[in-house]
Amino acid sequence: MSQASSDPKAKTTRSNRVVAGACVAFFAGMVGMSYAAVPLYQLFCQVTGYGGTTQRVEQYSDTILDREITIRFDANVASNLPWAFAPVERDVTVRIGETAQIAYTATNPFSRPTRGRASFNVSPPTAGAYFNKVECFCFTDTELKPGETMEMPVVFFIDPAIVDVPELKKVDTITLSYTFFAIDQDQPVAGAADGGEVNATTDGTDKLGG
Repeated sequence: MSQASSDPKAKTTRSNRVVAGACVAFFAGMVGMSYAAVPLYQLFCQVTGYGGTTQRVEQYSDTILDREITIRFDANVASNLPWAFAPVERDVTVRIGETAQIAYTATNPFSRPTRGRASFNVSPPTAGAYFNKVECFCFTDTELKPGETMEMPVVFFIDPAIVDVPELKKVDTITLSYTFFAIDQDQPVAGAADGGEVNATTDGTDKLGG
């Protein structure tokens, strides 16, 4: 037997290398899983309505009930993208199953183009599984030129099956909330075009929905 193979120091060195390699592989795997978890969690929420996530559909409801429900609209922007963002109408009242169209507007107050992407949720969260959107600007990269204002429509209906859910039987108001985030994180836009600060909220009321 060679001296190298029987040397305790050599064995210790090889053992340390194996442990170090295993740690690196484990860390890389955990990082990969963390990145994969985001789209998987988003997909899970979209399928189940968990956490107030609405449903995306391609066809309109063929059933319209006499019962009415009020839909409120909330708009927020993250501090790294202080666009002027607000719903055209604060609320609408529709019949359950009836298709409705509303719109939000976003304005870029900066002297250069800026890009954002909107996420959303519904309150109460359980109602997300019954809030069906046919057309929506969520999770879409949006670029606005300096001073540009864009109108973004939302076409939706409330699934008639909502009336069969015990915890939602007495719900007469649902809040749809959007939040815009900056896409270009390496280009902070914390100030307005004139150097002043921009109020990131649409009004002075408390944020609804989340």
